[in-house]
Amino acid sequence: MAGAGNAIRGSRVGAGPMGEAERGDAAPRQAVTYFCAKDHRSLVTFAVEAVAPESWDCPKCGLPASLDSENPPPAPKIEPYKTHLAYVKERRSETEAASILDEALSLLRTRRKSGDIIF
Repeated sequence: MAGAGNAIRGSRVGAGPMGEAERGDAAPRQAVTYFCAKDHRSLVTFAVEAVAPESWDCPKCGLPASLDSENPPPAPKIEPYKTHLAYVKERRSETEAASILDEALSLLRTRRKSGDIIF
């Protein structure tokens, strides 16, 4: 049977004529250029009424970028992961740690001698 079948074959949901006449006029825009430390330029588009932020993350390298092409912001300093022991060592000296350990051990030994069950 020729001609039998779905009349909208080949179309998809939402398909229709494309163009500004169907969607309306585009809002007025401003293009702002940001510069990062690796000499990347990023062109970001904002609405004319919007205030462009002073900094923007570079989409190419992820570093912070600014509006000043002569002085882009430096890369942030990344601190390495610190362990619990590293934080404790910042707060206490070796002699303080030894005295606290001796105090805790003597308390533990006293409790064991008195019959307390300590694991």
